[in-house]
Amino acid sequence: MVVPSNEHYGWAKEVKEFDDTKAGVKGLVDAGVARIPKFFVHPPESLPAPSKTTLELPTIDFEGVESGGARRKEVVEEIRTAAGKWGFFRIVNHGVPLHIMDAMLEAIKRFHEQPVEDKMHLYSADSRQRVRFNSNVPQREYDSACWRDILTCVFHDDQLDPDAIPLACRKEVQEYVKCMIKLREIMAELLSEALGLSSDHLSRIECMKSEALACLYYPICPEPDKTLGTPKHSDTTFLTLLMQDNIGGLQILHDNQWVDVPPVHGAFIANIGDLMQVISNDKFISVEHRVLAQPVGPRISVASFFTPSLRASAKPFEPIKEILSDENPAIYREFLFKEYYEYYKTKGQDVTSALPHFRINE
Repeated sequence: MVVPSNEHYGWAKEVKEFDDTKAGVKGLVDAGVARIPKFFVHPPESLPAPSKTTLELPTIDFEGVESGGARRKEVVEEIRTAAGKWGFFRIVNHGVPLHIMDAMLEAIKRFHEQPVEDKMHLYSADSRQRVRFNSNVPQREYDSACWRDILTCVFHDDQLDPDAIPLACRKEVQEYVKCMIKLREIMAELLSEALGLSSDHLSRIECMKSEALACLYYPICPEPDKTLGTPKHSDTTFLTLLMQDNIGGLQILHDNQWVDVPPVHGAFIANIGDLMQVISNDKFISVEHRVLAQPVGPRISVASFFTPSLRASAKPFEPIKEILSDENPAIYREFLFKEYYEYYKTKGQDVTSALPHFRINE
């Protein structure tokens, strides 16, 4: 975003002062701010117009899916339709115990609501830090910040040293990740079958063998009409599984209209990532979404982003050859996961998806 010269207001100074507190957005709220700092203000065209539209997402019931037979075929068909037409769907009866989900939400709230001095040692914008706490201070001048704090825990090849996880949520994160890995394996099988492949195909190519947990805290916002919780974007993942509390605020872009996706207690929201759209050659779609800033809160959510194993990350990804034909040729060129992610990051808020950059020009 280019800001006219008359709006050069000491952006770098303001951002640095905020960052140096290591207290995040919650620190601003605790200090009683009535007006949000200027670098949180988004341009009017990116802010939401009032919407009363609520979307009834497809809901897929996993009950009985592991027993195979007709029930499994039914679920696979529902996933094929939802992933191809919506890019988002709810999952119920998924096997993750409700008490583990609720405990995880409570633990993330507990982490973020600790005294600043108990979490500030983790405050970092360095993506090489596998466990880090930060806000979302923009890396490029005049990009807008968002009204949220985040604890990130990155599990390469499903592994992370437990001692690196903050004590305030260590037990709950470990339990939750075990459940996410199990659910991911089921999802990998069902998505493979929905593409007409053998059930172990996505598991074999290790495209979802690592996960990053984004443990999000959206504080109450004094001027929610001027900022966003998360800006419009699509996910640079293969698959994302989202758990959220009862506050709401998630919106997806469906048929060129922003629509609310209300929370359902005990359900996960699955969304297809950009890279799954690539390897499926557009059979599945990755959809733009955002989170509103709100006058109520805090809102707590946990997004599990599934990405390749370290070994798979070293090899290029491209549309799966088994689903290509003369009538369905490859739409995307091959590229490394790192190349995709870095292109997306360097463009900042100028792009909401990197997919067009990797399309084969006709």
